[in-house]
Amino acid sequence: MDGISRAVFLLDVDNTLLDNDRVTADLRRYLEREVGADRTRRYFEIFEELRTELGYADYLGSLQRYRFEHPNEPHLLHLSHYLIDYPFANRLYPESLDVIDRLKGWGPVVILSDGDVVFQPRKIERSGLWSAVEGNVLIYVHKEQELQDVEARFPAQHYVLVDDKLRVLAAIKRIWRERVTTVFPRQGHYAHDPKILAEYPLGDINVDRIGELLGVEREALINAPTPSGRGGTPISRRAARPRT
Repeated sequence: MDGISRAVFLLDVDNTLLDNDRVTADLRRYLEREVGADRTRRYFEIFEELRTELGYADYLGSLQRYRFEHPNEPHLLHLSHYLIDYPFANRLYPESLDVIDRLKGWGPVVILSDGDVVFQPRKIERSGLWSAVEGNVLIYVHKEQELQDVEARFPAQHYVLVDDKLRVLAAIKRIWRERVTTVFPRQGHYAHDPKILAEYPLGDINVDRIGELLGVEREALINAPTPSGRGGTPISRRAARPRT
């Protein structure tokens, strides 16, 4: 990328732009119907074990491990098709694409996600997010450890990071400090976990849903004050300035 942008906007996917909790709930219902409650429970036990091991959700990797335990399970082939062909565009949060369009008027918009190298790109492509950000997609194992690569690919004076995981926001804030504005959308199970909320500070800007960013002005994002306490700056659509 030529030159240095004044601002680059980095957007997470799962439970930030896309309701991944609903995807998981749909998968659970499908599994219970196809293989029963016991095997569904076992699949999600493997899923959580692998998430702890890798640091991100790996649906296909969990399916492969499940297969080792049930090598003759005929429904596995149907499950793989279900995951690959899932209609992710139906699970975008309301106004997610509108937010991307608005931010693109202010600077490059980049998907910054954790995940595997097969299913996560497929999810981003099928949801329409890949084309919405014009192919500006970065997927890492641990994105907070790859900030040098992010800077090399998308150099900027300032970054705006939107993510539902307070752990990630806090880790990147410690590294980039005043060069980043962290935005916390209170969406998904991580965003409402009392243990996580007690352990990490809120973002520089906090919204109840991604669509509320349509009422936030550019300078408010780029020049958001770093809060001295844990509260951050709440943004309400009722209090936000009208869109232009």
